[in-house]
Amino acid sequence: MPGNSQRRGAIKKSGKGNPTAGSGGRVRRGLEGKGPTPKAKDRPYHKTYKKPQDEKAPAGRPRRTGGKPGKGSGDHEWIAGRNSVVEALRAELPVISVYVAEGAERDSRLREVFSIAADKHISLLEVPKVELDRMTAGAVHQGLAARVPTYEYADPNDLLDLAAANDEAPLIVALDSVTDPRNLGAVVRSAAGFGAHGVVIPERRAAGMTASAWKTSAGAAARVPVAQVVNLTRQLKAYQQAGCMVIGLAADGDVSLTDLDLATGPLVIVVGSEGKGLSRLVAETCDQLVSIPMASSLESLNAGVAASVALYAVAQERATAS
Repeated sequence: MPGNSQRRGAIKKSGKGNPTAGSGGRVRRGLEGKGPTPKAKDRPYHKTYKKPQDEKAPAGRPRRTGGKPGKGSGDHEWIAGRNSVVEALRAELPVISVYVAEGAERDSRLREVFSIAADKHISLLEVPKVELDRMTAGAVHQGLAARVPTYEYADPNDLLDLAAANDEAPLIVALDSVTDPRNLGAVVRSAAGFGAHGVVIPERRAAGMTASAWKTSAGAAARVPVAQVVNLTRQLKAYQQAGCMVIGLAADGDVSLTDLDLATGPLVIVVGSEGKGLSRLVAETCDQLVSIPMASSLESLNAGVAASVALYAVAQERATAS
């Protein structure tokens, strides 16, 4: 009979003996909303909630990080090595974060890094050494590395503007297919030491301002602009039209570096690749090919050393003329 709850099957019982027949109030209550989802910073299990707790570490001391920093996606570069990181911070590069290896020896450079990072509110993280090795792709980091945005190249005309702003004759170094980033870094370092206004490199088949170049430059890349061009020959011609003389370093040059009489004027020094020297088109574009006097037992110098010798000779001539 309808409504007779005594017949078999009229009421379904759960395992606990509670009646659950129909779609009564219990189901309706289960469908009711539980309110808005809490913000990430209010959820104890969320990493955003834990982050402010880590940031309460004492100023000037690295805070531990349990997670692994991202590998990066081409939007940043690594500066590895104590001198390089200190120079980058001194030059006020836009450092994103600084990483210190666990157990790294505290010396004056590391203490200076802690101080600058605390003053500028730069994230300072302590990670295992193997993790720092991984992040810097095995670079010799000496227990310290900094993450910076990808290097922003200057416009080649900016180098002329910099010379004009300083009321000086332009002195620019151009590299022709130099593929070793350590040579690039050495050239940038020499350019800073001998008063050059910048370095020009090609976009293709040449080293760029990578972490290795940064390290070799010992932070000098923070002070000397590096311009990247699509066509080096075309840019050299543009410099000639702007009034610069272009000389190329070559073992069989027509003029010895000691006899160079162009040092005091607007000058572009072109250095060739490590193995092949100057390319044909670049050599033909140069106003003069200049050789560095050497003992006959030594055929040539690498790009970094050759640029340093030439820049020193030019700097000496300019100092004497002034």
